Amino acid sequence: MSDEKIWLSSPHMGGEELKYIHEAFEQNWIAPLGPNVNEFEKSLEDYLGNNVSVAALSSGTAAIHLGLKLLDVQAGDEVICQSMTFAASANPIQYLGAKPIFVDSEIETWNICPQALEDAIKDRIKKGVKPKAIIGVHLYGMPYQHKEIREISEKYEIPVLEDSAEALGSFYDGRACGTLGDIGILSFNGNKIITTSGGGALVAHSEEIKNKAVFLATQARDDAPHYQHSEIGHNYRLSNVSAGIGRGQMKVLNQWVEARRQVFEFYKGFLKDFEHIVLQSNPSDKFSPNRWLTALYFDDKNGYDLRENLRLKLLEKNIESRPLWKPMHLQPVFKDFPYYGSSVSENLFSKGICLPSGSNLTLEEKDRIKRVIIDIL
Repeated sequence: MSDEKIWLSSPHMGGEELKYIHEAFEQNWIAPLGPNVNEFEKSLEDYLGNNVSVAALSSGTAAIHLGLKLLDVQAGDEVICQSMTFAASANPIQYLGAKPIFVDSEIETWNICPQALEDAIKDRIKKGVKPKAIIGVHLYGMPYQHKEIREISEKYEIPVLEDSAEALGSFYDGRACGTLGDIGILSFNGNKIITTSGGGALVAHSEEIKNKAVFLATQARDDAPHYQHSEIGHNYRLSNVSAGIGRGQMKVLNQWVEARRQVFEFYKGFLKDFEHIVLQSNPSDKFSPNRWLTALYFDDKNGYDLRENLRLKLLEKNIESRPLWKPMHLQPVFKDFPYYGSSVSENLFSKGICLPSGSNLTLEEKDRIKRVIIDIL
């Protein structure tokens, strides 16, 4: 019999989730509102700090969509987006009929490059269209260069939508990721640090913005005894049942973050002696990533072949791994949109790999992974 599958990042229940799900059923709070939603939002607000207000939504993608609407992005506007990310960071730009402008990464954090970002802004302004917003992503839980990006944002008066889908539990200079931008977003997809099965959240710096997000997420129903709508709304609210899972998961968030960091240290420990392997590492002590996924690249002219040999060998042994995100400017659906930068994100994609990083990895599973990696290297 073949070895059991080792997943890249599988859900990890803490034990109290069913308690809140049962409460929802017992109290008949099955609709997308109720005590679990309220308490889940409050627990996120308490965890994130910085006086934020949180709206629990159906997905991180929904949060980005609403975040862009709240930043007044409209059809014909331009939005700058980190190219090296998952498609959900960029797709909502097109939902609104706006135009994505993609920007390369820098090699330290693998996130949006401040120099390329400013070059893009200057050139778009020169071409007659000032970008309406900047989407920065904390790739694999590694915070982007917040100080530099914030300075550029303020200099050109362009707000930042902070895509913290992969970074709940990460911090930059003591501040929780998700609270750094003008609007932040979180994801609770099944593969994230904590999950609500599906789900996400919008993080606002005022109760007013949160309330507007909730209004738009509940079909933008006006305050009237009948159904009246003065704006286009969406069905984006998180259900009370799903929020119950989230309440249980919040109780183990710190444990799961620590477990993922220990997974990173496990890889770092036995990979340090191998030439040409570069792990995604902290640029300074200001950066405190949650290590959602442990990622590396092969700094070698044959990096692609080395990556593929490793990926296929792991696959053969029933161990899931994945190339780094394919940059958006290389995706067929976005190939005709502007791109600023060099080839950092392209090189990372072609030579990089994500390794199994779940907080529920067992010692036996780690040993299996280690043996395969050492064998192939």
